[in-house]
Amino acid sequence: MSCLFRDVVCLDGTMQCAARKDVAVENGLVSNLWPAGKAAGHFSETCDGGGVKALIPGFVNGHTHAAMVLLRGLGEETPLKEWLEKRIWPVEARLTPEHVYWGTRSAILEMASTGTTCFADMYFEMDEVARACCDAGMNAGLCRGIVGGDRAKLDQGVSLFERWSGRDGLTIQLGPHAPYTVEPADMKTIAATARDIGAGLHMHFLEAEWERSHIVETLGYSSIVDYMEKMGFDDVPYMLLAHCVWLAENEMPRIAGDHYTVAHNPSSNLKLGSGIAPVHAMQSVGVNLSLGTDGAASNNRLDVWEEMRTAALLHKGYLGDPTVVRASDVLKMATLGGARSLGFAKTGCIREGWRANLAVVDLDRPHYCGFNEENLAAFMVYAGSSADVEATMIAGRWIYSKGDHPGQDVGLIRREALRCRNELTRP
Repeated sequence: MSCLFRDVVCLDGTMQCAARKDVAVENGLVSNLWPAGKAAGHFSETCDGGGVKALIPGFVNGHTHAAMVLLRGLGEETPLKEWLEKRIWPVEARLTPEHVYWGTRSAILEMASTGTTCFADMYFEMDEVARACCDAGMNAGLCRGIVGGDRAKLDQGVSLFERWSGRDGLTIQLGPHAPYTVEPADMKTIAATARDIGAGLHMHFLEAEWERSHIVETLGYSSIVDYMEKMGFDDVPYMLLAHCVWLAENEMPRIAGDHYTVAHNPSSNLKLGSGIAPVHAMQSVGVNLSLGTDGAASNNRLDVWEEMRTAALLHKGYLGDPTVVRASDVLKMATLGGARSLGFAKTGCIREGWRANLAVVDLDRPHYCGFNEENLAAFMVYAGSSADVEATMIAGRWIYSKGDHPGQDVGLIRREALRCRNELTRP
């Protein structure tokens, strides 16, 4: 399939301002860009933007647990530890592979309709998640969550890597849950295994305030940096740290650069009362950042666009400074930053030779009155919403278009997801 986007307003997180372009997609990639009206060639499909459709990179949900859509609404307004131990983990113990498959399929419908083309998932029965992604045409970075020292769980993560790594549209990580659920000796083993097989690591880190004292006082490390170094995190190919709400400023330079990414989850952190991650300070020292929703049981949405707006507003208000965490910053976090965090190359910008993971946004709406190429990023983040997403494309293939999900039996997916939800929550 080839597609020409004619006269669309292109915007990605690396651009100083938007630009009206003709954009060609061929063989799953952006093949050419011209000034609007200058395209040449023949294409199997043409999408005419008329200067009132935006073309942006598809969003990357930088940290979630997709099948938790089946647990949405459980344990509302409960502290993190109690929420996990009393409301979530007992229900998760009843999960079957079938539950995870249909829960993930339902989550993918939700994400695709809001412009998301890739997600970072840590959960159980991850072969079913991978299968769901392939069946739906969704990109993902997947890891089997590892709690405790059960070697079988690590072996499952390695097997997942061996079976699915390198498949088009999927990357695989190892997933130690958190320092408080994985003992240091086991964490070192997981990191060494990731290094040896060439997998990244994805873990929760410093989400709640008490986690710092657990690492320093209970586990006996002199500092957070000391813990990270002794676990061997620097030696894995790449490292995704979800949350980092309680990371101190003097620790941030240690994770600056391309090796580490912090997945910022503003809505989940607020809802669980975990706090506000020091994102502006991380930006100031060059930490790569992505945006995540976390699971639907703790957000409760899988809407990355909403996370952009929340992140941009939250830090301005908290710091009393309207100049920090700008619209272009959160757009970059939601696209390029997330793609980098999962090992996806040439993904997250609109450039020749880059993957055609794209979202079409309808700007012909009252709340975009007055937009132009200079202010479009701000209009989208502060005035727009995911309701403006008209279509979503992954590797040149439509997975959502004007309310439809091509090739997907939406009714079946919804019925099966509801059945699974009822089975899990039945007394």
